[in-house]
Amino acid sequence: MNKITSEKIKRFTAKPSFDEKIILSNNISYPKISVVTPSYNQGEFLERTILSVLNQNYPNLEYIIIDGESDDRSVEIIKKYEKYISYWVSEKDKGQGDALNKGFSRATGDIIGWQNSDDVYLPGAFRKAVDAFKKNDADIVFGNRLKINEEEKTSRRFKFTPFYLISYWYCRMSLSNQSTFWKRELFSEIGMIDVNLSFIMDYDFFLRAGIKNKKFEHIESFLGAFRIHQGSKTSTFDGKIIKSQHDLLDKRYGKKGYLKIPFKAYSVLRDSFYYIFKGDFRSLIYLLPFYIKPVFFLILLLFLYYLGYDPK
Repeated sequence: MNKITSEKIKRFTAKPSFDEKIILSNNISYPKISVVTPSYNQGEFLERTILSVLNQNYPNLEYIIIDGESDDRSVEIIKKYEKYISYWVSEKDKGQGDALNKGFSRATGDIIGWQNSDDVYLPGAFRKAVDAFKKNDADIVFGNRLKINEEEKTSRRFKFTPFYLISYWYCRMSLSNQSTFWKRELFSEIGMIDVNLSFIMDYDFFLRAGIKNKKFEHIESFLGAFRIHQGSKTSTFDGKIIKSQHDLLDKRYGKKGYLKIPFKAYSVLRDSFYYIFKGDFRSLIYLLPFYIKPVFFLILLLFLYYLGYDPK
């Protein structure tokens, strides 16, 4: 497997490298992929996002860009590639979730993807995802993800583990929109984006799929990268708002607070064994912060056992 380097990402998103005949062919022997990009004043990075989609050189692509009436170079950039974009609009909206739902409502593909206007897909992402859908009767396919900066320099590699609802819900988010694709019919079963969840809309979307017992398929390839920069949404996270939104979901879906520590302990051990089995000790190190509360919980249980405490 060829390693995705910062230089490869930079070359892949620097200029058009697609075959026009191929991406405009609408070859129905391939499942149609619809990609939606919500955008607002990301002119510095938008062209790289667009090229990461077009340079997949995929022969049955529907690309939709929903811009929130940007006042930078965004519209100019979109028009530059207008010939290859199935639909785009630049108008005021109610935020990222609203823009996504507008795009998803227009999507006609068999497979759906969502890429933000400052993030990118990695080389070969579409074909790898399609192969995974063909080999497995999955509703959702997700791969690993990179973290990059303004110059495409990689600062971290997120190697996810196979999806397990308990781990996702009680421990940590184990997939991300930058490297995830799903079948369009999923919308009819779980709905679209909750526009009221400004910071955790993606978490909620995939959580609903998990609660509905949809089948997730993890592939070990890196499919996408999210970018951290001064103006990114991630860099402006408000901890209080995020907590309030998570509290709302906990109440909505009936999360049991008393199960949080034991389920988190189980999830951390599960992921740890997965990484050990794969020989991936770097990812194992990233799990260390998640050990603190579960380890304390286990020590407490052992201490009570030592004292002869009978929980009955």
